[in-house]
Amino acid sequence: MELNSLVSPLALYTPSVQVMEETDDEIAVALNMVTVACLVFIFVLVMTPILIKMMHMLTSSIQNYAIQASQKSEQLVEEKARSDSLLYQMLPKTVAQQLKMNQTVAAESYDQVTLCFSDIVGFTTLAASSTPFQVVVLLNSLYHVFDEALDQYDVYKVETIGDAYMVVSGLPQRNGNLHVIEISLMALELLRVTQEFVIPHIPDKPVQLRIGVHSGSAVAGVVGTKMPRYCLFGDSVNTASRMESHGLPNSIHISSFTNDLLQSFGGFTIERRGVIDVK
Repeated sequence: MELNSLVSPLALYTPSVQVMEETDDEIAVALNMVTVACLVFIFVLVMTPILIKMMHMLTSSIQNYAIQASQKSEQLVEEKARSDSLLYQMLPKTVAQQLKMNQTVAAESYDQVTLCFSDIVGFTTLAASSTPFQVVVLLNSLYHVFDEALDQYDVYKVETIGDAYMVVSGLPQRNGNLHVIEISLMALELLRVTQEFVIPHIPDKPVQLRIGVHSGSAVAGVVGTKMPRYCLFGDSVNTASRMESHGLPNSIHISSFTNDLLQSFGGFTIERRGVIDVK
């Protein structure tokens, strides 16, 4: 009877111990979870500002890159426009566009165009009494005025060599017989602006211009690869040049063929000079 009474309380104690152990395990697990949660929370609290800062820096970098890319794109557009402008000064626009597309520009014959040559009367003497720098400033100033005047007419400036200024109408875009009108009006405008022009280093000395004009056929084409030029060839080019060299100061010397074309339009006062040997 006493043995049984001793065993019975021990049996009752064992389940209680098991319950306590399970409870301790659950508490330990809960504590671990709480600890992990606290660590995660602390990590988030610590890292969130860092992540926000990193995101801000990344966003700023992306914005700066986008701004720089936009600025570079604008610069490229400006450079392209500047390059195109320079190219169009060297070549007619239609010809320049063909070259930009790597197309071959074949020489072309034009049945009728009007050419104009002009130069400064007494330029050799003027240049001899001026410094090279003064000559450059003079020509740049005068040609700037000429170039602005040309914008009003359907003409193309072929080239300038020293004080010689060469312009043509009727190519590369044909314009019927209007080329003679365009060149004649342009030549009159060049005379007008020249009379108003003041030499920077000799303001009291007037500038006199001599102009020669001839109409006829010509061949035009691009010459050269590194520095391509749009050049004109043919007897009409030579005749127009001789018209200029045999002309009078502040006058426009035109050939008989140009005169006939102008007479068909009317509206111009022409004074005959008689027969002149221009060979």
